[in-house]
Amino acid sequence: MTVESGAATTAAAALDQPVPDTPDQSGDFIQLLTPEGERIDHPDYPLDLSADDIRNMYRDLVLVRTIDTVAISLQRQGELGIWASLLGQEAAQIGSGRALSPDDMVFPTYREHGVAWCRGIDPVKLLELYRGVSHGGWAPEEHKFGLYTIVIGAQTLHATGYAMGIQRDGADGGEAVIAYFGDGATSQGDFHEGVNFAAVHRLPVVFVCENNSYAISVPIRLQMANSDVADRAAGYGIPGVTVDGTDVPASFAVCKEAIDRARRGEGPTLIDAKIWRMNSHTSEDNHLKYRSKEEIADASEHDPIVRFVAWLIEQRWITPENAAKVQETCDKEASDAADWAEQQPDPVAEDALTNVFA
Repeated sequence: MTVESGAATTAAAALDQPVPDTPDQSGDFIQLLTPEGERIDHPDYPLDLSADDIRNMYRDLVLVRTIDTVAISLQRQGELGIWASLLGQEAAQIGSGRALSPDDMVFPTYREHGVAWCRGIDPVKLLELYRGVSHGGWAPEEHKFGLYTIVIGAQTLHATGYAMGIQRDGADGGEAVIAYFGDGATSQGDFHEGVNFAAVHRLPVVFVCENNSYAISVPIRLQMANSDVADRAAGYGIPGVTVDGTDVPASFAVCKEAIDRARRGEGPTLIDAKIWRMNSHTSEDNHLKYRSKEEIADASEHDPIVRFVAWLIEQRWITPENAAKVQETCDKEASDAADWAEQQPDPVAEDALTNVFA
């Protein structure tokens, strides 16, 4: 039985979960692109990106989704042990990942494949990890990207501790920290302890909740009385921001402001990135058992790539032909990664004891 946030999979209880409403561009909800791909200005979040930056972000989105699709196929063929899909979460990850400086440190969950790409990690390293042929996959300090964290919410403590080290070393102003987690993790004690400590000590850290309204199969209404995670920030005495997590420019602008604020020594920010979940929790989960077809169809209407490419084409920054070429290139890269995975020998069981016993 799979468990997250102390709640076991309860299919029947989740079937009546209402389809999320599309929030309006008002008050605390930050959106810079409408679901139709129309640009919206926000007075507090100017978009400081060039046309080349935006085109590169489009390639990022297409590549990580293509890798994700290939990885799911590999798992179905028995080439990977499991895979945690990021389908629908690409915008929150690429937008925030590209807002970071090379010196910033990242503490991920186990599905931040888009952020990993932004930190220079070859997607093959992710396949190594989920195939079981590596003991981690990359050097965290080299990429400024921690190893994937399976223990739910633990990375909030890791991020807070790292940020405390930055502060104690007197390195404020040059480096900040970001931690990613899901809405289910906010029900863990680790989350409270990490955010509370960071707030009290005004540590240079940003907390990003990729809020897809589910902890595996448990809907958010069964996790918390208030589904707006950003509202919790007031209890810690720090800013809380709710952003459309399927909106790449908004995710970039909100994260950049928060990470710059952290570098200035102004303390943490809690970001609630609203996501429309488009897939199962992992390849071992079947969301069709606890989600209605109507809800899944509604989620697909909020596809972050469809919205983004509509804006790029309208602005004439790319053409449909350019988009097709990008997809072709990404297909080739993903295919090469898949070929590599299929050529790897099966892991040896005894390797699990490597570096455990002298």
